[in-house]
Amino acid sequence: MAALVKGVGCAMRPLLPVVQTCNVNARRWVRALRRSPVKVVFPSGQVVEREPGPGKQPRKAADEASPQKQQQKQPLQVPSNPTPSTWEESGLRYDKAFPGDKRLSSVMTIVKSRPFREKKGKILLEGRRLIADALKAGAVPKTFFFSRLEYIKELPMDKLKGVSLVKVKFEDIKDWSDLVTPQGIMGIFAKPDHIKMTYPEIQLHHSLPLLLICDNLRDPGNLGTILRSAAGAGCSKVLLTKGCVDVWEPKVLRAGMGAHFQVPIINNLEWEAIPNYLPTDTRVYVADNCGLYARAQMSMSNKGSNHSWVCDRRFLKFHKYEEEEEDLETGAKRDWLPDLEVQSYDLDWTEAPAAVVIGGETHGVSLESLELAESTGGKRLLIPVVPGVDSLNSAMAASILLFEGKRQLRREESQPEDT
Repeated sequence: MAALVKGVGCAMRPLLPVVQTCNVNARRWVRALRRSPVKVVFPSGQVVEREPGPGKQPRKAADEASPQKQQQKQPLQVPSNPTPSTWEESGLRYDKAFPGDKRLSSVMTIVKSRPFREKKGKILLEGRRLIADALKAGAVPKTFFFSRLEYIKELPMDKLKGVSLVKVKFEDIKDWSDLVTPQGIMGIFAKPDHIKMTYPEIQLHHSLPLLLICDNLRDPGNLGTILRSAAGAGCSKVLLTKGCVDVWEPKVLRAGMGAHFQVPIINNLEWEAIPNYLPTDTRVYVADNCGLYARAQMSMSNKGSNHSWVCDRRFLKFHKYEEEEEDLETGAKRDWLPDLEVQSYDLDWTEAPAAVVIGGETHGVSLESLELAESTGGKRLLIPVVPGVDSLNSAMAASILLFEGKRQLRREESQPEDT
């Protein structure tokens, strides 16, 4: 029985391929019958063209009549003056720094040294906000180093034409950055000229006849904070004498928070040139932090001369006129030292255009500042402090005086309206 079943199985095997072949051929003929022939050729050689059924047309005619095909065949109309809408369309290109590329290190060596900055006329700006403020004010960029392309795409495209763009690794930027958290973009700019800069309209609208003169300020953080206060108070101009820290030093820029591009700044001036930058009839006032201590000394001794004596010693404590202290102690006549009246800072002192002198915390104000204040009819502005307190921070004193001057000027503007 088993042999019989085996024989039947063997006999059925050849039939399987035949059945599959018939099925394949049947499907093939079905596909052929479904087609609609265009022409029929009879054995006699007669050719009969079949007309398409209702709603059908030849493929070639259908393609020609198709609106999409017609739209593709129409020539593209290019505008005469195309304006690029994306960063790629503007034609900007950037270089990718290769391993061992020293372009970033060579440039950083220049911009981080004050002598090189002054010689080459270049400065370093770091951070997207500071760079955007500089571009908006009209500063001229030379080179941008960035770690991600989107940082460059955030900047105005029209300001990037002709600028060298270099993509570097974030680690390279981090090595040269002064920030705790680097923002991934650095810009090398030509040193701005206050005459060619375009300052914000709202800043110019709120500008006041109030100037700031920085005298021998050495601390970068203090100078940056003072510039920020000057911009906030609406100063029309900031003047820096020789001996001050470089206003374009990276730490000053970081502390200024964009104030460099909101108020005109003229630095590295000699005292003889200061009057050339002051408006007509400007009175120069000197910040005085030691007046309260002098008043206490005056009340104890009942001598009016003690006030000037104590303040003069504080002003000139580390100054080049220190060798003349023996004459001060003996009460000798001091014709070389200007005699300025001391006035409380909250009394009116803004009747005319005013300029405030802020000295450094180490050396104080210079003799030249006292002479300029005396020649313009200015005074010492006293900021009261508790007896025993050495003095206020220079940035704090500048902020107090500048915003007090702003308050007085705003009050004078509103008085005619009230009456």
